[in-house]
Amino acid sequence: MALNKQEIAQRIAQELQTGWYVNLGIGIPTLVANYIPKHISVVLQSENGLLGMGPFPFEGEEDADLINAGKQTITTLPGSVFFDSATSFAMIRGGHVQLTVLGAMEVADNGDIANWKIPDRMVKGMGGAMDLVASADNIIVAMQHTNKRGESKLLPACTLPITGVQCVKKIVTDLATLEVTPKEGFRLLERAPGVSVEEIVSKTAGRLTVKGDVPEMQF
Repeated sequence: MALNKQEIAQRIAQELQTGWYVNLGIGIPTLVANYIPKHISVVLQSENGLLGMGPFPFEGEEDADLINAGKQTITTLPGSVFFDSATSFAMIRGGHVQLTVLGAMEVADNGDIANWKIPDRMVKGMGGAMDLVASADNIIVAMQHTNKRGESKLLPACTLPITGVQCVKKIVTDLATLEVTPKEGFRLLERAPGVSVEEIVSKTAGRLTVKGDVPEMQF
């Protein structure tokens, strides 16, 4: 069965390592804050000017003054700190964020990502996406494997305006966990529980390498 958005975030949370500073992009990535393993200590950075972001608040406990980059209400942890956008992007551009988790509309099998604009649709701007993909050494994408028409979003080349080139390291979709490799394109690491390798192959348009038995994700 395909994963829901919360399960995608839960799987990505398993990638976190103690001591990392982590930026969570808009959409599914923000949900990662709810699933950080108890034995892991990380600091979540929000590009609008916050270190020490916590999980989402319970209903009725929201503070409208505490928001993430996607304007969702959030919580803060002890020791959290607020600052301006210039300081926030100095952290990002200075390479002080060890992991960035982003959503995407398309990812190419060489690691290119398109996640900021669909032609002919109004957008307010690219936000911080281009800074994030240009500055982070480790980028994980959280996304649906196919679009609403059932077409693959994992492609030989992006058709939408590119946000960054050859930057994505790993992808977690509703069907699979994949690594982006220089020579073999997408490498299938795990499949969602109950999802067959054949289904993943049929829904991946870009180069896909499958080696040996592919285990199911564990939660």
